[in-house]
Amino acid sequence: MDAQLIAFTGVSAGLIAMPGADFTVVVRNALVSRRAGIACALGIGAGLLVHVALAVVGVAAVLTAVPALFRALQVVGGVYVLYLGVQTLRQRRTDVMDEREVSTARPLRQGFVTNALNPKASLTFLSVLPQFVPAGAPALPRTLLLALIVLAIALVWFQVVALLVDRLGRWLRRPRAARAVTTVTGAALTAFGAALLAGPLLAV
Repeated sequence: MDAQLIAFTGVSAGLIAMPGADFTVVVRNALVSRRAGIACALGIGAGLLVHVALAVVGVAAVLTAVPALFRALQVVGGVYVLYLGVQTLRQRRTDVMDEREVSTARPLRQGFVTNALNPKASLTFLSVLPQFVPAGAPALPRTLLLALIVLAIALVWFQVVALLVDRLGRWLRRPRAARAVTTVTGAALTAFGAALLAGPLLAV
């Protein structure tokens, strides 16, 4: 493996591991059950795949060229994350237990939408990917390889997060701990959603 790929892997791992709305949503669902956490992690990976695909074909550049479109996507994403945060804060201990029987479709959708509606992800990969394409080398094959590395890291990382939360589940699902974790994750999602909304609204 060449030095550029090693460097890119490190950079990508750092970007993906940074706590954000995607991390919080995975934790929230993993507290429900292992299946929900894993499904949400897969949804996060699928949402990331959307951004990587956009970066590969160059469509993400439109978000930079058209600020109004970027702000609109920020608002939509912010509203959704804010909604998840408020719903989590309203969630009771009994809600967590009852959701164990719910299919994996809901957490899968939550993970996908949370990541897919974050336009900053597209801009991040649009700015990072070209830096690791050697001058004179065919851009498409190299970019596709970089995209696969990003997707693999994301899938592994968020699966690990989901499984770790599930392993700690017996303790985390105790009434007092469950209320504390629910409050923290709900507050974090609400803060992330508010931050996504603040940028485009203040820019108007």
